[in-house]
Amino acid sequence: MRIKPLPSRSPTAGFLRRRSSMPVWADLAWRVALVFGLIGLVLLIHWIGRDGLRDSLDNNISFVDVLYFTTVTMMTVGYGDIVPVSPEARLFEAILVTPLRLFVWLIFLGTAYHLFFRNILYRWRMARIQADLRNHIVVAGFGTSGSEAVRELLARGTDAREIVVIDPSERALAEAEDMGCNVMCGDSTRDRTLKDVAIHRARSMIVSAGRDDTSILITLTARHLAPRLPISIVVRNEDNELPARQAGATTVINPVSFAGLLLAGSTSGRHIADYMADLAASGGRVKLNERFVLPEEIGKPLSAIATGLGVRIYRGDRPIGSGEEAAQQLQTGDMIIEIVGNVGEEESPDSTPF
Repeated sequence: MRIKPLPSRSPTAGFLRRRSSMPVWADLAWRVALVFGLIGLVLLIHWIGRDGLRDSLDNNISFVDVLYFTTVTMMTVGYGDIVPVSPEARLFEAILVTPLRLFVWLIFLGTAYHLFFRNILYRWRMARIQADLRNHIVVAGFGTSGSEAVRELLARGTDAREIVVIDPSERALAEAEDMGCNVMCGDSTRDRTLKDVAIHRARSMIVSAGRDDTSILITLTARHLAPRLPISIVVRNEDNELPARQAGATTVINPVSFAGLLLAGSTSGRHIADYMADLAASGGRVKLNERFVLPEEIGKPLSAIATGLGVRIYRGDRPIGSGEEAAQQLQTGDMIIEIVGNVGEEESPDSTPF
């Protein structure tokens, strides 16, 4: 499991870790074997060229002396009791043993970092990022729908640092990282994973796991951890829309049904589907906006709002259309759905292309 900050704004830019297929014990074993292999190679060469060594104690070089000299020179610079005296022996120590000594130390340091210090550093970085996660958007699943949702959020001006993507696929997370999002490799159906992304402090959640049953289970898990969190879920089968709502989803989206609406609308007029797609996309000439009623609008009809074209009111959980009697008098707490102009490069701020 991992979580990363923005690669474009952090020292870890472009860094992608992938879990090694080699077990920890095997990784440690080959490192130990490499060190002993290098020591054995130097020991063999020292034994062959032992005539170039001198023992200051008894002037006799035994195998134990060679073993002692090899281990001491591979770990340190030596104590001076046994020294190379011939030009060949000194050349061997300078050209081969010194670089091998540094290499062995790098193996020791790399092993210590890999097995111990990296985990400490990872946990510290993860705790720091988690402490900063507030009012963020959690995206569970970075497949086709999840990735498109993130792209749309970024196109609408959402800061990538406010998005946390959870997915078990390293390839999907690499794509999310390239967009600048925080990422975590893990299972979104588990409490621990959602707690690690501070789900209780999130402002909303998007669930698109690729399977309806998995997405519904993720929704159930998130709902019991964050009872008031707005959760939007994608389901492929319309039979699963009701179970998704019963699981706690605030919004249930069926892309197949939406595509059907566009196709059906196109049969009544070739511009209807274009306008519906225009509303849904961030780059269109118009867009939907959701806001609470303003104090100065209370008591007025929905058609009188000046910020856009009011199309619906949500009074509690009850939807009210613009043509209904209840829409003729706005009340405190009403949620207004309006169509507003999406100001572009060729449009003035005053334009409202409804």
